[in-house]
Amino acid sequence: MMQEFNTIKDFKRRVCNDKSADLEPWDEDYFIGMMKSSAHTVDPSVVASYFPLSQCIKGLNVLVESLFGATFHQVPMGDGESWHPNVIKLSLHHPDEIIALVCNFSSSRGLTARLNHCDVETLFHEFGHALHSLLSRTEYQHFSGTRVALDVAETPSNLFEFYAWDYRVLRTFALDETTGDPIPEKLVKALNASRNMFPATDLQRQVFYSIMDLTLFGEHTSKPVDTISAVADLKRKHTSWNYVEGTHWHTRFSHLINYGAGYYSYLYARCFATTIWQEVCQGDPLSRSTGSAIRDKFLRHGGAKDPSVLLKDFAGDSVIKNSGGGIIPDISSLCKEVGL
Repeated sequence: MMQEFNTIKDFKRRVCNDKSADLEPWDEDYFIGMMKSSAHTVDPSVVASYFPLSQCIKGLNVLVESLFGATFHQVPMGDGESWHPNVIKLSLHHPDEIIALVCNFSSSRGLTARLNHCDVETLFHEFGHALHSLLSRTEYQHFSGTRVALDVAETPSNLFEFYAWDYRVLRTFALDETTGDPIPEKLVKALNASRNMFPATDLQRQVFYSIMDLTLFGEHTSKPVDTISAVADLKRKHTSWNYVEGTHWHTRFSHLINYGAGYYSYLYARCFATTIWQEVCQGDPLSRSTGSAIRDKFLRHGGAKDPSVLLKDFAGDSVIKNSGGGIIPDISSLCKEVGL
């Protein structure tokens, strides 16, 4: 981590022509963005030209048809069903079953809107949640779909993020609006290289968020807790960055409310999903056999199967390990993925 921190600091000193300049917390995103842009030629407007919303929806159709033998169709809205003319409704059809999926995409340009790649990744992430609900088949409703142990709730969504970064997937739907040519492999490689430039910094940030969440929602004495001081102390202890006095950014960190004492599950799910991707999906991500494994060994069970058994049956024993009397993810696949 300190190696990455010093690299960013050296870059700031060169840009600012100030050999004594130190890094401040507000420098992180700004200079990391500059470094990624200078290291890899990625023009956001060029990238977005390959991702009009209509094509991205076709990409989701490629996924469900290739993996599960299902198809998407846009269907008309009923009277009074929509609050805006740009809202669209999609129906997912399977030869043996029919399921409805209702989604909305916010844009003033409707299906012609262009998405940046971050939005594409988010679309695939949320689609993973949708598939978890759509494809589960449990005897009891309260175990269906995303009603699972928090430790694995984000696993399908993190798994489908990998599809948004894989050239073999992107070339099937990310087409130039004028020529119809698929997105260049060189551009996808540049996107991936840019994403993976500061893996330790990204990981440290998520660890800090998780520790902060566990601390604020953990056991406390009857004395009121000064959350500002608590977060400031954790920032200094568990990151390389200073805390900006007089701020309380954690009060707008909405995941503290949604995931109270459970934000760590994002890191758990990322580890699980990375192992699943490497062991099950990466070899042939769009094959029907891969889709059958995703559906039959994972998605269909919802929360009706013990998570440790579910994960081992799906990705092998290496996906988890015992530690301190409990079960934790094996981090080797994640470390391999991000180059740590």
